Amino acid sequence: MITETVKLNHLKMAPRKVRLVANSLKGLSVNEAEAQLLISAKRTSGPLLKLLRSAAANLKNNKKAEAEKFFIKEIRVDSGPMLKRWMPRAQGRATPIQKKTSHVTIILAQLEKQKVSRFTIVKKEKISKLKFEKMKEKSKHKDQEAEGTIKPREGMAKPRKEVKGPEKSGFVKRIFNRKSI
Repeated sequence: MITETVKLNHLKMAPRKVRLVANSLKGLSVNEAEAQLLISAKRTSGPLLKLLRSAAANLKNNKKAEAEKFFIKEIRVDSGPMLKRWMPRAQGRATPIQKKTSHVTIILAQLEKQKVSRFTIVKKEKISKLKFEKMKEKSKHKDQEAEGTIKPREGMAKPRKEVKGPEKSGFVKRIFNRKSI
């Protein structure tokens, strides 16, 4: 039986808050746990998702195994070191502030028989800003051509059609003018 252990140390979140999300993942397959973390609105779901994906990548690259055949056997959230700070209060007093950290450990184990996955997770392709701007410009240009506001010409910049609103009458024009007369 193949197992994979991954750890995340010094996560700057309180263990009690991390356990709320972590306990919901016990016993789930890797795909289902990933889907659960993707829809979770809790702040702790981000680091846990990153840790789970790291474990899946370790299985794929180091042990040449498919991550879909694994489930979360154990997930443990322990308290890490505490940063102790002070907050000034009235009459010269100071109250302590405890900034807690967590250590998260995930152990993945192989399933005896593979379950049919209920989810397929499609990762979005990352696009650079330059490509995004070009794509946005092309789609905008196509929309304008379809509306007829631009007429494409060869070898020249494409002019834009100016749209004029209805002219206002004298009294209304004076009332709604920006500057008063």
